[in-house]
Amino acid sequence: MPLSPPLRVVQWATGAVGRYSLRSLITRPEFELAGVLVYDPAKAGRDAGELVGLPETGVACTDEVERILALEADCVLHMPLPASSFGGDHMADVETICALLASGKNVITTTGFVYPACYGPGLVDRLEAACRTGGTSLHGTGINPGFVSDLLPLALTGLSGRIDHVYIRECSDFRGHPSRQMVAGLMGFTLSAKDYTVAVRPFRAFQRALFAESVQLVAAALGVTLDEVEESDEFELATEEFEIAAGVVRPDTVCASRWTFSGLVRGRPFMTVECVYKADATRVGRWSAPGFTVHIDGVPQMTVTGGEVSDGLAGAASHAVNSIAAVCAAPPGVRTVLDLPLATGRGTVRLA
Repeated sequence: MPLSPPLRVVQWATGAVGRYSLRSLITRPEFELAGVLVYDPAKAGRDAGELVGLPETGVACTDEVERILALEADCVLHMPLPASSFGGDHMADVETICALLASGKNVITTTGFVYPACYGPGLVDRLEAACRTGGTSLHGTGINPGFVSDLLPLALTGLSGRIDHVYIRECSDFRGHPSRQMVAGLMGFTLSAKDYTVAVRPFRAFQRALFAESVQLVAAALGVTLDEVEESDEFELATEEFEIAAGVVRPDTVCASRWTFSGLVRGRPFMTVECVYKADATRVGRWSAPGFTVHIDGVPQMTVTGGEVSDGLAGAASHAVNSIAAVCAAPPGVRTVLDLPLATGRGTVRLA
């Protein structure tokens, strides 16, 4: 049988996650790199291979969106930092994604959109209209959300006869994360408590929206209508000075945070997601150790625990890259994990 031609893919953004996926697009034979969109003017004009330490590809990076829109490509890996995470307008990402979809390119994004229905029918209608125009699909993915807090628990419910409560815990160690923009500017690590309180507001709004999507997705898949998604967060201050890849953490500056998102039905949690982020887990003893846990309370009760993912950035990038073929083959429209060829179960839900 003749081999299928490689899928032409655009890499949009080459930050901490985007560099991993760019390397995969260059080195895996089932893909052909069609273009690269960069935000740093210093990267524009450079060969894509140079950005990730590989031989030249013949594909020059560009910071001009119109050039990307004009390309012939099967898919775009859309991986910028979300506009809303720094206080920008969430609709800026929607505008970009709709333009890409309408131009005839499928889009896989790590900026959310794991369950756009969470934002109401208006947004879904707009995304679906762009998909119809371009004959394309949109898929939001990542490692959490995108895997740990939605795909993994849904897969486990295939063993459930009854589900009372779904609990997910993740703890991530950021000591090796290279982006100061992410670790300090977005998450607020290395800042004083006063500065953190102000700086983290956009991130809090982004986190609330992002994990509300994940919680709503799982609930909808299990036939549960949530009344609301409740969020709470707290932080920890360092007691000593230590260095991480993104900078220096000094005493009395923020070194960890804990976020909890609960989907409530009649005031009781049906699903809870707990996320703990540490600047350096070897220096922060409070809260859980790096790794993840999925616990389903019901019949039977199940607990799956995993150790620390050695490189969450690589995992997030790989999950997106590994979705390309399925998304390109899917019918046009907004595609969640429920629409792709991934096995999930649906146990009977009991609400007290």
